[in-house]
Amino acid sequence: MAKRIALFNHKGGVSKTTTTFNLGWMLASKGHRVVMVDADPQCNLTGLVLGFRGPDEFDSYYESEPDRNIRDALAPAFESQPRKIEAIECVPVPGRDGLFLLPGHIRLSEYEVTLGIAQELSATLQPLQNLPGAMSYLLAETASEMAADYVLVDLNPSLGAINQNLLMTSDFFIVPTTPDYFSLMAMHSLAHVLPRWQSWALEAQRKPALRDAAYPFPTVTPQFLGIVLQKYRPRAGAPTVGFQQWIDEISKYTATTLVPQLATLGMTRPPDVYAHLGSFTNTFALAQIADFNTLIARSQDCRTPVFALSDDQLGHVGVILEGDQKKREEFHAIFSDLADRVILLTQ
Repeated sequence: MAKRIALFNHKGGVSKTTTTFNLGWMLASKGHRVVMVDADPQCNLTGLVLGFRGPDEFDSYYESEPDRNIRDALAPAFESQPRKIEAIECVPVPGRDGLFLLPGHIRLSEYEVTLGIAQELSATLQPLQNLPGAMSYLLAETASEMAADYVLVDLNPSLGAINQNLLMTSDFFIVPTTPDYFSLMAMHSLAHVLPRWQSWALEAQRKPALRDAAYPFPTVTPQFLGIVLQKYRPRAGAPTVGFQQWIDEISKYTATTLVPQLATLGMTRPPDVYAHLGSFTNTFALAQIADFNTLIARSQDCRTPVFALSDDQLGHVGVILEGDQKKREEFHAIFSDLADRVILLTQ
């Protein structure tokens, strides 16, 4: 059965999409079959993989590939259509065998209000009883159809019903973050939000109406894998003093406050699992990733992670190429280690 990992932070600009893409690529390079799910109505992951640059290209795709996106695949439940939700034929990611995309839809947010109502009133209103389990059902069916080992869910930066549903029906979750004041405040917020969401999920699991629905609400408790700290400026191979201060603050809060809070809810891995990573529990940082700088543009243009760019794709020669090659190898080592940690923690 595929292991479902949500990448979530309600603060924007923390590279959730980039992390999803790069982690998915690296896991696939290590022999795993991976489905990336674009659950963000901004559809940055879909645009990256398919090379789209504007709304016209999305519209053309939706017309030519009806039902091959997350919104239209959910329509049988959310629009009361006389057919059952079926697995999506995911899009193979060019250049990386074993990696697939479940495309997003720029109108997915239209289901937000309906899902929010269903999650509050589904026990009393029969027409709403299939909705809380519909998204999880779609992802499970798709993962089975694609014979996936991992499903990575790229969530949008909000505390809405869709994120609540997708996170609380995942097996694991990662919190990408950046070293700044607002990210620290977001971590403080998560320490309050996640217990409320867990309370809601436990109540939903106990409701006979949701257990017996056409799309049953799953019995699962998402477990925290760690944070990913990124987009900082390095100097001499290490974060500058200003960035290091926030890295330390966020890591300390995660280890001393957030994780103990989640542990009381059963939302962490067993201590002996974390212990395999040695001093990891001092920070719970799965990776520290410096700013990609100009390489991010090459990555996006080539629809390839920085660490997988060829010399030709880097587009430089001489000393500049040598510098890019060094950065490429550094990022390869970082993401390889990140993938190895995720594999170990999800066994």
